[in-house]
Amino acid sequence: MNVIHTPVLLEETLTLLAPRSDGEVMCDATLGEAGHAEAFLERFPALQIIGIDADMSIQEIAKNRLERFGARARFYHGRSQDFFAQTARARIAGFGIEKFDTALIDLGVSLYHYAQSGRGFSFAKDEPLDMRINPSEGRTVADIIAGLPEKELADLLYNNAEERYSRRIARAIVEERARSPIAASKRLADIVARSVPPQYRYGAAHPATKTFQALRIEVNGELSGLRPLLESAWDALRSPGRLGVISFHSLESRVVKGYFRELAKNGSGRLVTKKAVAPRMEEIRANAPSRSALLRVVEKI
Repeated sequence: MNVIHTPVLLEETLTLLAPRSDGEVMCDATLGEAGHAEAFLERFPALQIIGIDADMSIQEIAKNRLERFGARARFYHGRSQDFFAQTARARIAGFGIEKFDTALIDLGVSLYHYAQSGRGFSFAKDEPLDMRINPSEGRTVADIIAGLPEKELADLLYNNAEERYSRRIARAIVEERARSPIAASKRLADIVARSVPPQYRYGAAHPATKTFQALRIEVNGELSGLRPLLESAWDALRSPGRLGVISFHSLESRVVKGYFRELAKNGSGRLVTKKAVAPRMEEIRANAPSRSALLRVVEKI
């Protein structure tokens, strides 16, 4: 049975990225289970959407969900920045489109990856330590923690997740991997829990939360690839197209905020959201993962 991800800030996104004329084409650059895409196609009958995802397995779920919309929903398997880069040619390959009217980038990780992928995204399960969105490319988390020197590992945990006990955790990982390879999510979570002070171990969040976040960000290039993704999405927009981005943690939020401000300052963009839009309390109560979501929208001028 598929676990359905609840799209965050849905009403706000529908309002701020609503089409302003018939026949517009929207790009959902992080399609996931297609929660946002489905809502847009339902509310705006003349809208077309091209959905992009690097994970073929989750894209199949999205295709089934959007099948009833026929040709109004089309799909691309691969990285969004690779797809956007095709706009340097006359038309986006295979889609007959020169530019998009709207683009949405939701930087959150789908519930599917935690609940169904079997790739070690969750410290609550005992799964192989992979965490790649696209399991056919790049290094796994197990590869990273097996090979990084202690200092580099500590720096990774701090730089990608601001983990305050990064050095203690890195030291514990290095000591444990000397005994045997760390290949499963539960073992890594246990190592982290044992290495941190009791008050951190028994706090509101699981002590391995930031470690898993940092490693997931690393294997998928989430921070290093964010600025290029934003730039390529902006280049693929027609004027006055809108770009909306939903971020979930301070590091990526900082990149999005900075880039949007640059666009406004150099005169190529207008900030539709002067301040990031946060979820209402009703949404947070109904969908706890939404609590850290922030939506920003900029318009091309």
